[in-house]
Amino acid sequence: MSKTVPFSKVEGLGNDFVVVDLRPGRAAFEAKELLQTPQVVRDVCDRHFGVGADGILAILPGVEGDARMRVLNADGSEAEMCGNGIRCVAKVLFEDDADLRKPVIRIDTGAGLLECAVDANDQQVATVAVQMGRPRLTRAEIPMGGEPGDVAVRTRMSISDNDFVFTAVSMGNPHVVIFVDDPAVDLRQLATTFGPRIENAPLFPKRTNVEFARVRGSEIDLVVWERGCGITLACGTGACATVVAAYLEGRLPGNKETPVHLLGGTLYINVDTGSEPSEGDASRRPVGVRMRGPARRVFTADLAIASVTK
Repeated sequence: MSKTVPFSKVEGLGNDFVVVDLRPGRAAFEAKELLQTPQVVRDVCDRHFGVGADGILAILPGVEGDARMRVLNADGSEAEMCGNGIRCVAKVLFEDDADLRKPVIRIDTGAGLLECAVDANDQQVATVAVQMGRPRLTRAEIPMGGEPGDVAVRTRMSISDNDFVFTAVSMGNPHVVIFVDDPAVDLRQLATTFGPRIENAPLFPKRTNVEFARVRGSEIDLVVWERGCGITLACGTGACATVVAAYLEGRLPGNKETPVHLLGGTLYINVDTGSEPSEGDASRRPVGVRMRGPARRVFTADLAIASVTK
């Protein structure tokens, strides 16, 4: 295909995406099938021969919401949900579609219908707050092996003769959260070394994202090994899962906005426990999670698909 199609390069704390509006009537609509094929996704996301991105975010017609987001990882696989990605999609929808220039945009995702509250000035979105829904905690919901109805909190596993204690959370996509208390341990080195091994462990039939985190007072430092991408500068669902895990393990209270410091910047996560602020309690399931953070459009351009496909 030689025709060019418009796209936006958008990032949330360095987690960067090629965003394409593939809804009927949009300029990229005729490329909707091609732009969602694994090989084209890999070629477009290639940082040397393509545009370069952690993934493609395809904007499609809504089912229940104003639009639907499909998340295609840089390796061509599909993710159910992307927290940084949904903020980027909300920004593009608000700024480019006059019919959706409203305070709250509703976006269908693989994790369900999510509401995105935009903070805009002169029709330019600076930050987006997303109601991420109820975290899923059972092994069947993650998904992971073991008794389907069990919750994996402070669970042990051995990877390459190294023992880890983790809590598993799904925010529509699977996460394994490992807290590291020793301040001398390099979180990024841990994620680089063990992230891919945990991602592909037989315990997780759909693979998993992996978080290495450290609680500092009322804040969290976090490095994420993202399924299908590797080390990323930020991961919205990973930040949400980590604060949920901190609550379940009794490390932080609920109903309080927690700053989560990732390699690319800070997200603010609030775990709703359905009552007054309380200490963490694994028996008390959170009823919702709210994520707040920035989205920035880097540039818009036309993509000549034939020039990047190999």
